[in-house]
Amino acid sequence: MDRIQVPRGGVTPPLYMLGRVEIREVQVDELPAAWELGRLAFGSGPRPVSPPEPAAVPGSLRYGAFDADGRLLGSAIDRHQEQWWSGRRVASADVAGVAVLPEARGRGVARALLVELLRGARERGAAVSALYPTVAAPYRSCGWEATGVLRTVELATASLPRHRPSPDLSVRPGEPADLPAVAQLYQQVARYRCGMLTRDGALFDRPADALPEWLDGLTLVEDGGRLVGYAAWQRGSGYDASGVLTVHDLLATTGAAARELVGVLASWQSVAPTLRLRLLAHDAVAAHLPLERAREYRQQVWMHRPVDVVRAVESRGWPPYIRGTVDFAVDDPHAPWNTGAWRLEVADGAAELRRSTEEPALHLHVRGFGLLYSGVAQAVTVAGAGLLRCAAGQHPAALDLLGAGPAAQLLNYF
Repeated sequence: MDRIQVPRGGVTPPLYMLGRVEIREVQVDELPAAWELGRLAFGSGPRPVSPPEPAAVPGSLRYGAFDADGRLLGSAIDRHQEQWWSGRRVASADVAGVAVLPEARGRGVARALLVELLRGARERGAAVSALYPTVAAPYRSCGWEATGVLRTVELATASLPRHRPSPDLSVRPGEPADLPAVAQLYQQVARYRCGMLTRDGALFDRPADALPEWLDGLTLVEDGGRLVGYAAWQRGSGYDASGVLTVHDLLATTGAAARELVGVLASWQSVAPTLRLRLLAHDAVAAHLPLERAREYRQQVWMHRPVDVVRAVESRGWPPYIRGTVDFAVDDPHAPWNTGAWRLEVADGAAELRRSTEEPALHLHVRGFGLLYSGVAQAVTVAGAGLLRCAAGQHPAALDLLGAGPAAQLLNYF
């Protein structure tokens, strides 16, 4: 098989041939092959007697790499999601299910898929992209950079503080009819952070008459009938030392609601001595957990990159107290529409990115753009990593303007 060569000089066409490999959307009748490829890549167990019926997933697009005989060599999924960035929705092309046939690895198949995914994502209006890598190097070579960690920790349930129940709050089990209020509280928590999924759209449409199948229950805290906190949990099996209560979401909008939720979770200590939960940094609940006793259960690194730098800058919110201008150039070999000289202007909670005709003193690799935009690094450290070049006498700190705002976080795995 010919080695795949990715075009670098301009935007790739919608459908193209790379060597003898074709990159295009996977059709419904080709989904069983894609499912089998994913089963092999991600180790989902032995081949089932009855494979799942092929069905396209609403709100996503699966790209496939096919050889001259029509054999599926690799696939990648563009999840059509949105992320919150300081109060504004930003369209994202979040990547999942990247898999390549063992016999086709090392030939550029994954890179070709990702380049085409970026092109298609830009065409449909996406601004940014996030993914969880099994290995970072292939994604770094295509412009993504590690920008955060989804942490899942374990706590001894007996270590949780227990308080006298508040007379001003009520606690009750949640029902399917409560799901809209739960979603609204999540939005309230996530909206003014950066990077959090909005959790709406086709990928999040679920039946309204039942809790999601992966949940055993909801615990709701209300103040005068208004939801102020919730825990979404899964009981697991066992009631001895092996018992684990897994909490998928633990969110509150007040400190009192957070204390109430923590107290309810503490009541599980006799049958579920271990509490397992995902952490959202510096939220209302974290302030009431004995985090010094937490054990790391899992750390899942996630990566970020701009799909379109203009949209990424102009569609997000910016801190209203930040004002400034900086000129810089971007180098993005796989998304050439991002490459070139730019002027960033930030004022009054918004920003604009315009083409510049002058040669700037700061040259930023797209991976450095992702680090700064996500608020997880300063320009001086990006320069130290070799992802930002400065002209003689120029200090890199001017580009800290691109990273103004809170550090990005994710609370969803995909």
